[in-house]
Amino acid sequence: MALPTMDAFAAPDLQKVQAAEGFSLKIMAPYWGFNGSVSAFCKKAKQDGYDGVEILWSAEIAKELFAALKEHQLTVGFLCRGDEPNFGPHFTTFEKVLKAAVGNPYQKPLYINVHSGKDFFTYEENKKFIDFTVQYAKETGVPIYHETHRSRMLYSAPASLRYLQENPALRLTLDISHWCNVSESMLEDQQGTVDLAISRTDHVHSRVGHEEGPQVSDPRAPEWKAAVAAHFAWWDKVVAIKKQQGKMLTMLTEFGPPSYMPTLPFTNLPVADQWGINVYMMQAWKKRYL
Repeated sequence: MALPTMDAFAAPDLQKVQAAEGFSLKIMAPYWGFNGSVSAFCKKAKQDGYDGVEILWSAEIAKELFAALKEHQLTVGFLCRGDEPNFGPHFTTFEKVLKAAVGNPYQKPLYINVHSGKDFFTYEENKKFIDFTVQYAKETGVPIYHETHRSRMLYSAPASLRYLQENPALRLTLDISHWCNVSESMLEDQQGTVDLAISRTDHVHSRVGHEEGPQVSDPRAPEWKAAVAAHFAWWDKVVAIKKQQGKMLTMLTEFGPPSYMPTLPFTNLPVADQWGINVYMMQAWKKRYL
């Protein structure tokens, strides 16, 4: 089957945006779903052209990870979170894990991506995650981004609006595929909220979602052309802002394994190659934005 190239999603207006001095794009590889050791993952990420990796912080793998990062000259971003259903212990875990990731003695992370709070915590409880991370980022110089993620504080566009309006220092990891899934739409009727989120975005998870799920089967398949085009239209705006500001933008190619990746019935076999799709997205971003 002939697969479309990214020329099919050309953005002529984007070419008119001149990048101010200081603009850079760093593209990260996801450890999520990789079938192998951390060392093998870092080696493959470097070989395939990534600038760095994003991985869930874990003290257990730290020594191997940082040795591999040094060997292959890769940057790193960490995912940090708490998972407890009650606010008190959840926030304690969140704070402890984040401080361990930022304060590690090996290599300063490029950024921290956080899964903040829960969708059922109160506004006041979830706001404590914002207040803590804003202050801690100032103290350490490590940017901390809150991901637009289902089950978390920023699980949908309407739920995120108040946090964005009342917390101007809140910075985002934009994974807009979640919002498409939650709203069962391509957000056509929530453009104001989407634009506000885009204006606060410093990191992107470039997975393509659709009205009925957080991940299309394969972004190269023609049946997903409209969904891919919608996501690139959003990402174009993010990149244009960073180029005009002369600031760094980071991006993670985050197509995931089963069950994010659709599977064949009765086998749990993925319908496409996760790593291959993510490399394709990395190359598409480089071609489009660099």
